[in-house]
Amino acid sequence: MPVVVVESPAKAKTINKYLGPEYTVLASYGHVRDLPPKDGSVDPDQDFEMIWEVSADSRKHVKAIADALATDDALILATDPDREGEAISWHLQETLTKRKSIKKTTAVSRVTFNAITKSAVEEAMRNPRQVDQPLVEAYLARRALDYLVGFNLSPVLWRKLPGAKSAGRVQSVCLRLIVDREMEIEAFRPREYWSVKAMLATPRGQDFEARLVSLAGNKLDRYDIGNGTQAELAVQAIASRDLTVQSVEAKPASRNPSAPFMTSTLQQEASRKFGMGARQTMSAAQRLYEAGHITYMRTDGIDMAPEAVMATRDAIAKRFGPEYLPKSPRMYKNKAKNAQEAHECIRPTDIFRDAAALKLKDDDQRKLYDLIWKRTIACQMEAARLERTTVEIGSRDAQVGLRATGQVVLFEGFLAVYEEGRDDSILDDEEGRLPQIVAGEAADKRAVTPEQHFTQPPPRYTEATLVKRMEELGIGRPSTYASIVTTIQEREYVRKDKNRLIPEDKGRLVTAFLSNYFPRYVGYDFTASLEGELDDISAGERDYKSVLARFWRDFRAALDETSELRITDVLDKINEVLEPHLFPPTEDGSDPRACPNCGAGRLSMRTARSGGAFIGCSNYPECRYTRPFGPPGMEEGEVGPDGKLLGQDGGDEIRLFKGRFGPYVQRGAATDATPKPPRASVPKGWELDSVDLDRALRLLNLPREIGPHPEDGEMIEAGIGRYGPYVRHGKTYANLKSVEDVFEIGINRAVDEIARKATRGAARGAAAAPLKELGDHPDGGPIVVMDGRYGPYVKWQKVNATLPKDTDPAAVTLDVALALIAEKAGKKGKAGKAAPKTGKAAPKAGKKTTRKPAKAG
Repeated sequence: MPVVVVESPAKAKTINKYLGPEYTVLASYGHVRDLPPKDGSVDPDQDFEMIWEVSADSRKHVKAIADALATDDALILATDPDREGEAISWHLQETLTKRKSIKKTTAVSRVTFNAITKSAVEEAMRNPRQVDQPLVEAYLARRALDYLVGFNLSPVLWRKLPGAKSAGRVQSVCLRLIVDREMEIEAFRPREYWSVKAMLATPRGQDFEARLVSLAGNKLDRYDIGNGTQAELAVQAIASRDLTVQSVEAKPASRNPSAPFMTSTLQQEASRKFGMGARQTMSAAQRLYEAGHITYMRTDGIDMAPEAVMATRDAIAKRFGPEYLPKSPRMYKNKAKNAQEAHECIRPTDIFRDAAALKLKDDDQRKLYDLIWKRTIACQMEAARLERTTVEIGSRDAQVGLRATGQVVLFEGFLAVYEEGRDDSILDDEEGRLPQIVAGEAADKRAVTPEQHFTQPPPRYTEATLVKRMEELGIGRPSTYASIVTTIQEREYVRKDKNRLIPEDKGRLVTAFLSNYFPRYVGYDFTASLEGELDDISAGERDYKSVLARFWRDFRAALDETSELRITDVLDKINEVLEPHLFPPTEDGSDPRACPNCGAGRLSMRTARSGGAFIGCSNYPECRYTRPFGPPGMEEGEVGPDGKLLGQDGGDEIRLFKGRFGPYVQRGAATDATPKPPRASVPKGWELDSVDLDRALRLLNLPREIGPHPEDGEMIEAGIGRYGPYVRHGKTYANLKSVEDVFEIGINRAVDEIARKATRGAARGAAAAPLKELGDHPDGGPIVVMDGRYGPYVKWQKVNATLPKDTDPAAVTLDVALALIAEKAGKKGKAGKAAPKTGKAAPKAGKKTTRKPAKAG
């Protein structure tokens, strides 16, 4: 039987369903090789030779594929249809050739499909090809560049900038976007302006609102009414004049649907509508793709296959009627230069099945599929037809002019299904319907109201708007957006607060350092240009080693220039660079760097042991003045190096600190008598702004005594341990679902939780009854399905094999169990006895490999 290799067991399960028992489908579980994280993995002096290493986790998967090839003489590489998928296929072929599992007689082919459907898989099998070398070379170039930057630049950061963790070729540019935006916000100075609105009425008594657009015969711009005095004069000008409707103009308008999804727009819309992060979105999309529900989810393309367009039109006509169907199909063309090797848009594989028809149990998958289905349906629907009405109202002497606008939907078209979300609120004066208004008739004044406004700073990025900006700049690609945005958060360079990305001190310092000493490599244009060169390599238009050589020559020179830098030099330079931001000119002209506490010292940026930064006095330790990193005026609510004072209790100060291992609260200060004052970590999920004195004291007073146990009188306690919230009675610990339960749980529930835990412990000591008896193994001994601590599993003698996720224990057959046991035991002789069904069950056998399979029972 030909051996078909895909990335994941879920994908293997779906494909095996279409190919049948004539094929053995196995999973590689992603990449099988990578560059080891040590010096010399990429050697510029040896023509960029790259040393690859099979990871420990991948060895067993490679062995399973090699074992299958021992009896089969055909290998079909069916990994994803993009650069990463091509790289996985190449790595597999190289690895299996190196271990001589691929022989001269072994037929090796590569197949790709944009959707995991029966027709797509069968079509791919009829059109095999070889591994695409230009795509592989583009991957090699990208991987080498990322290694050379990360492995050479990160140590420079560690040595020169305390607390910095890493730098990356694209992650540092992405971080710069967030830091630059934050500095724009901090430098922003709001500007006051006013608007004037009037509530008017027709002679028939119908009210409508109009806004002032001209005054004293001049058209008003946004900032022309600059203060309250001017606004009051404008109000008087309207109030003292009779108003007449001068014109009523109704114009037809239309709105066309948005193009179908590609990776970036899917991430943006999932963030707007559901608050889903980029990684969360891609994880749900991956599972939908592997189950055969949607097309490939990493793409720059927005075009749809002709058969998908026609199916979508049929679905629209059937569900909504012919009036919702345009006369001709809507065609969308890719704008990207190298649209991820010309993939199709992200769409359902069967447009006739909506989210309700699929009956998806996972909430993220259900919401995302519904979003994709609606967007796909909408993109082929008729435009929405609108009528926009503009009414001009004025005084007889032309000193005052007002305007009322309204909009009405005449035919909803695609809006019946879907409307694209917005990243930030936009004022829309054309919403709503106007009453019947006739030119020449009087407009009665009911009320004239001035309204004060202030200009707003640019909004902080969300993950969605950040991905959109990266896409606009040409930074990153669909396969990298999610990982880049996630990495800068995991490095603690950025935090997410109410879905907005805010740079941490470490992130600001890294950006300041790189912008000053490696400006080219955090430049937007340079990074986008390099992405373009990688696209050229994948198209076979550029030699990848030439790209690497040119990059390394200049980058090596930039590294050499920093070799003699001292930490004090770096901090002085960052102080200089950030001075306009950290120490802006004062209103009275005094020195902005003079210490407000001692008057003699000068303020400068300092680094903390935790990796953060703060502003401190040069007279330390005589003067201990500090304030948070950033411009003056940010002290309130911030957690500085000396912590944030929450209040006092029993004469002790209670403070909130940011430590190396996360935020914590502390009672009192460290002294010689009390070198380690009482502390308590702030639980994950608690916003620092929500930690007040009351919450801090509740944490510091843990464990909390709930009451005596009714059987033995021993005290039951609730607390937060290294494994989360719990209740304890003696040596019995029972987990609680949430931190809040620690403070709220009463004696009755606590006793119940402990009793349940004790019962479970006793049950583990006794012989548990099987969920299902399947029959005897060919080698003797019963096979049963058991319920274990980590889920249901198949048991035969001493072999325990965990069931794949979402598998119903009642549906497990003897054949499936044999395949799982064979995979777990690693005994080829036993696996062979189940051979007639192996192809069918192989994906499930592959999928069972979890991190803790040995503890299934």
